[in-house]
Amino acid sequence: MTASERVRDAYRAIAAAARPEVWIHLRPESAALADAAAVEARLAAGERLPLAGRTLAVKDNIDVAAIPTTAACPAFAYTPTASAAAVARLLEAGAILLGKTNLDQFATGLVGTRSPFGAVGDRRRPEYVAGGSSSGSAVAVALGIADLALGTDTAGSGRVPAAFQGIVGIKPTRGLVPVTGVVPACRSLDCVSVLAPSLNAAEEALAVIAGPDPEDPLSRVPPADAPLAAPPAPRVGAPEPEALADLTPGASAAFAAARERLAMAGAELVAIDPAPLLEAGALLYGGAFVAERHAAVGAFVEAHPGDGRPDGAGDRHPRRPGRAPRSSSPTASGSIGSRSRCAGSSRAPTRCCCRPPPRSRRSPRSRPTRSGPTRSSAPTPTAPTCSTSARFAVPAGEADGGCFGVSILAPAFADGVAADVARLLRAGADPLLFVAQRATKSSRPDHRPLRPHRPPRRGHRAVRRRRPPDWAATEPPADRTRRPLPRRRRDRQLLPALRPPHRAPRSRGWSGNAVVAPR
Repeated sequence: MTASERVRDAYRAIAAAARPEVWIHLRPESAALADAAAVEARLAAGERLPLAGRTLAVKDNIDVAAIPTTAACPAFAYTPTASAAAVARLLEAGAILLGKTNLDQFATGLVGTRSPFGAVGDRRRPEYVAGGSSSGSAVAVALGIADLALGTDTAGSGRVPAAFQGIVGIKPTRGLVPVTGVVPACRSLDCVSVLAPSLNAAEEALAVIAGPDPEDPLSRVPPADAPLAAPPAPRVGAPEPEALADLTPGASAAFAAARERLAMAGAELVAIDPAPLLEAGALLYGGAFVAERHAAVGAFVEAHPGDGRPDGAGDRHPRRPGRAPRSSSPTASGSIGSRSRCAGSSRAPTRCCCRPPPRSRRSPRSRPTRSGPTRSSAPTPTAPTCSTSARFAVPAGEADGGCFGVSILAPAFADGVAADVARLLRAGADPLLFVAQRATKSSRPDHRPLRPHRPPRRGHRAVRRRRPPDWAATEPPADRTRRPLPRRRRDRQLLPALRPPHRAPRSRGWSGNAVVAPR
């Protein structure tokens, strides 16, 4: 299918869906067709475009050159002269922009209804919420309109709508994808997320947008010893269904089935207690991070008291952190970022933690209200937010008449491990897919790592990293021994809930730990 045919199919799907609330700015079909013609000309000239003809939707708190950025607040709108780094990389790789999608205002919310441009409903049951805040991007992908979509994820805004809509949502290791050109929600925790109908499509887009940006001081380069794939039998920590009291019986049964599929696919399941993770999640709305929220949009809300409401009414923004410190001095994250940019330093990865299940997976759609603070509705998706771990939301069946998904977490820069565990989960539901996957060298597209290629620095020795050999994906033959990997600190890779009471001795190889939790 050519790029032009993809674009025509997308606009036919937009007309058939009749869901105008998904979009804040939809480009004319003629403009998209002109871009498609340009992509086809580049292909004819012999240029390699990994995303040639893929239709793209972008959340409207991410800049696209010459298209207004509103963050779902018309009074906040501005027209950028340059696209965000992630958008520019996708367009350079051959993606074709359809338009900018709706969201919870200022990316604050997990429902998708807090927008003056309309409440975004579920793809199959519009009377139910789509999940937020990247609601428009998720529904555009779920309806088959867009092949790829960009969202943001600070406290679950990308993974929640992905799980609700039965698609894949990736929140990569924080810093792997630059946030240049993104309206901040909490600057030190913000991430650009990828939404796609399949894991392969999401990983292909992530491979394109990953990489440092000089304009983003918090962007990072993966370490040389970052794992590229999970071992044949990864250890996966998962809470017992009985420990998830907030789940409905249907959701609890779906999560138990997901655990069984992982075990059938060869993963070693380890029971964990989600309680400490809930306490960690409370830091986002009960700690100093609220001050970053005020630093991002607090001044605008105070200057426009009537425009800072998603329903356009009245006095105080329902999510405005009124008790946040009000200071005109530079923020701590901004000062550290400026010093890092000048020194050319990079951030080191930290340990990760597991995200427990959300308190309410689905609820009927309603108008925005002022009842209760934000933290009462979103404690659980934020549990791993304060860490830099990689998080993948993948479909795991249905429950209570809607889609059900789980989140897979892995340590920082172990995005490939999380992806392989996600494939094990999907393979467990299809024995033929499981056999085919175990027989391949790697399930990742083109057998490429998630980070882009970087030439070695001058004066440094180039080191070639190789993926495991073919036989490492299955049980090694009796006449052959496995080649050891570089030495690492295994005790630091283990999650806190899985670490033994004593310090484990150093050993060769990476244990491949990941955590799965219902989304």
